Amino acid sequence: MCGLAGWVSFGRDLTAYADVARRMTETMACRGPDASGLWVSEHALLGHRRLAIIDIEGGRQPMTGADDAGTEDSPVITYTGEVYNFRELREELRTLGHAFRTSSDTEVVLRAYLEWGDGFAEHLNGIYAFALWDPRSRELLLIRDRMGVKPLYYHPTADGVLFGSEPKAILAHEEAEAVVDADGLSEIFSIVKTPGHAVFRGMHEVLPGTVLRFTRDGSDVRTYWKLTARRHTDDLDSTVATVRTLLEDIVERQLFADVTVGTLLSGGLDSSAVTALAAASRARRGVREPVRAFSVDFTGHQERFRSNVQWEDPDTPFAVEVAGHVGAEHIIVELANDDILDPRVRDAVLRAQDLPVSTGDMEYSLFLLCRALKERMTVALSGEAADELFGGYTWFHSPEAVGLDTFPWHHPFEQAGGIGALRELGLWERLGLTAYVERRYAEAMAEVPRLVGETGHEARMREITYLNLTRWENFLLDRKDRISMAVSLEVRVPFTDHRLVEYVYNTPWAMKNFDGREKSLLRAAMRGLLPDSVLDRKKSPYPSTQDLSYERALRRMVADLLTPDAPVLRLVGEDRVRGLLARPEGAYAVGGPWSARAVLERLVEFDAWVRAYDVRVDIQ
Repeated sequence: MCGLAGWVSFGRDLTAYADVARRMTETMACRGPDASGLWVSEHALLGHRRLAIIDIEGGRQPMTGADDAGTEDSPVITYTGEVYNFRELREELRTLGHAFRTSSDTEVVLRAYLEWGDGFAEHLNGIYAFALWDPRSRELLLIRDRMGVKPLYYHPTADGVLFGSEPKAILAHEEAEAVVDADGLSEIFSIVKTPGHAVFRGMHEVLPGTVLRFTRDGSDVRTYWKLTARRHTDDLDSTVATVRTLLEDIVERQLFADVTVGTLLSGGLDSSAVTALAAASRARRGVREPVRAFSVDFTGHQERFRSNVQWEDPDTPFAVEVAGHVGAEHIIVELANDDILDPRVRDAVLRAQDLPVSTGDMEYSLFLLCRALKERMTVALSGEAADELFGGYTWFHSPEAVGLDTFPWHHPFEQAGGIGALRELGLWERLGLTAYVERRYAEAMAEVPRLVGETGHEARMREITYLNLTRWENFLLDRKDRISMAVSLEVRVPFTDHRLVEYVYNTPWAMKNFDGREKSLLRAAMRGLLPDSVLDRKKSPYPSTQDLSYERALRRMVADLLTPDAPVLRLVGEDRVRGLLARPEGAYAVGGPWSARAVLERLVEFDAWVRAYDVRVDIQ
C-alpha cells in the first residue's frame, strides 16, 4: 500500500530541507519496506516508501509525468493504494495518445491527471491516497478514495502545508506539535469518528472523496464523490442477482497483483463470502493453487467460550467448514494471553495507530494475525465494511437503538458498561461528552441524503446506514489499514467498492431485511456458494478473548498507573480508577469496543501514548 509524506512551502527554498522530508518519510518505513524515494524542488518535497505490489521493477516513486524524468515542469506524484481499473484506463489513455514507460497503476493515475486535470479522480476505482505537485501551476493536490480506505493527513503551515499517510510523518517536522485539547480528547473517548478530525491540534484528515488543492493563495476543496439518494427500481430477485454479479467482479479485480494474494477468514458471512468468491474466481481462471485463508483464535477459547449479547458461538469451527467447502488452504493463527500482553506487541500497535487503541485486545490480536499473514503473502482480502452496508450490527435491528437520537452504536456502548465506566471515571462529564456527541450527531444528520417521499422506518434506516458508512466504518477501516501496514501487509476491502455501496445504500431497508435477519441481501446473494450453517449463522464480531487471566493482567497494568507522575491521572482521579478496579473479578469479561474492560484498556494506552509521543494535553 505504501506510505507518502511531503512538504510544500511557497515562502522558502526547500532544496535545503531535503533531510527534513527524508526524516518524515522514514517514519513510515513499515508501510513500504521495498524501496524509498524523495523528489526535491524549490517549493515542494515529496517522499515515498514503497510496498511493491504491481510492476515490481517499474513502479518506483515519486514518479514524474515527463518522458524525460529530469524535466522541471512535469507533474510528479507520490501515491499509495491500488486502482483496480487501471488496465482499462491505460488502454483508454493510449487511444488518447499517451505512451507508458511502466506497467504500474501509478503511471496510469499520473497520466489520467495529464489528460483530465483534477477531474481525473472520477475515473478511478480503488482504494488510494496521493499527493500530486504540478510545477506548471505551482499547486498541490491531495486526493483520497471515495470511502476513505487509505489514510491521508495534512497540517497547514504559515506558508504551505505538511502532509503524510500517517500523523507520525507530520509530527516528525518541527512545525507540528503533538498537542491534544478537549476536542481531541472527546474524539478519543466518545467513540465518535468525525470525518476530517485527526485528534492532534492543527492536523486534519483529507475527507474521503475529495480533492484538496493548495496554492500560494490558499486552499480549496472539491468533493468528487459522495453518497446520494436514488430511487431503487429493481425487484428482489434482480437485486440479489446484481449484488452477486457486482461482488464477483469486485473480488476478481482485487485479486490482481504481482504477488501472492490471500484472505482473512473469520467464519462469519462477510469474510466467508470473500473467500468463496476468491476461490471461485481462481477456479474460473484455471489457477490450481488453492486460495490461502487465515483465521485467528485464542488458546482454549472454544472450551471457555460463553455466549453473550455480541458473540453467540466461537468462530473457528465455521472457518474450518468454509475452508473445506471452498477448497482453501486454511491457516489458523492461535494466540495465547502472553502474545497479546507482550509489551513489544502493545507498543507496536500504539505506534501503528499514533493514538490510544480503541478496541482493546482485538487490536493486538489483529496485529499478530497480520504479522503471521505477512510471513506467507503480501496482500489479503477482508470482509470489512459489509456490516455497515448490509445491516449486520445489532443496532440495526434493535428498536431501542434505532429510536435513539444519537449514534446507534452508543446503545451497546451503554448496555455493555462503557459509558458507565467513563462516567465513573468522571471523564464523561469533564470532557462534556454528552454535548460533544450531540454536536457531532447533528452534523452527521445534516449531511444525510434523503429521498423525496421516503418517510417513517425506511427514512430512519437510511439515516442509520449513512451514519455507519461515514462514521463507524471509517473507524474500522482506519484500524485495519494502520495495523496491517505496520507489518507491511496490504489489506483490500471488496465491500467498499463504490459501485456496490451506491447500489446497496439505495436498496430499501425492507429488501435488505426481507427475511427478518441481518444482512438478508448478502445471505441471499451467497446462497449456493457457502454452507447453509454459515449463511444462517448469527452475526459474530471479530473475536475477543474471554480468558479471565487477561482481565487480571489488565487490572495489574491499570494499578501500575497509580503513580504521581502518571499522565492519565491528569485526566482522572486516582480514587475513580481504584473504584473501577474494585469491581469483582469477571465484571469485564465481555470485551469489544463498548465494554468497561475496553475503558480500562484506554486508560493504559492513553498513558502509554502521552509518554511515547510526548503529547502535551491542553485541557483546563
